[in-house]
Amino acid sequence: MKELLLKQKQVVFFIIAGGLSAIMEIGSFKIFSVYIPMLYADEYNYHGIHFPLSNIFSTGCGIITNYFLSIWFVFARGKHSKKREFAYFMGVSFLSTIVSLTFFQIFFRYIFSHHLDVGFFVFSQEMLSKISAILLVSILNYTVKKNFIFNG
Repeated sequence: MKELLLKQKQVVFFIIAGGLSAIMEIGSFKIFSVYIPMLYADEYNYHGIHFPLSNIFSTGCGIITNYFLSIWFVFARGKHSKKREFAYFMGVSFLSTIVSLTFFQIFFRYIFSHHLDVGFFVFSQEMLSKISAILLVSILNYTVKKNFIFNG
């Protein structure tokens, strides 16, 4: 097991960095999804889009966290300059955000119609949708970031 972990060190660090970024994203989403609707009532349902600002702002928090964790712990500097690397990272993250927001809407509307009570914690419909979207998009992010932005 130890040998397998050492071989897959980058994947393990990516999972840790991704987990910490997801915690930042989910935590900030929870805060935004509670407070933004107090200021902007359409946040619950803006022309059929649920929690658009909360999703965008929290995803931004997760992206910034993930960028710094990725360059510090996961990936070696790539073949690009720091500016170009950052621009590529943000471009991929922008596309990932669109994919994530799309999955969130699909999960929110069609998959998770109720909350999930696991005994010690209750996951709301929006939290289940957010977590599921993050998990799906993280696979795409690792592949693209590893192969195209940073050294493979």
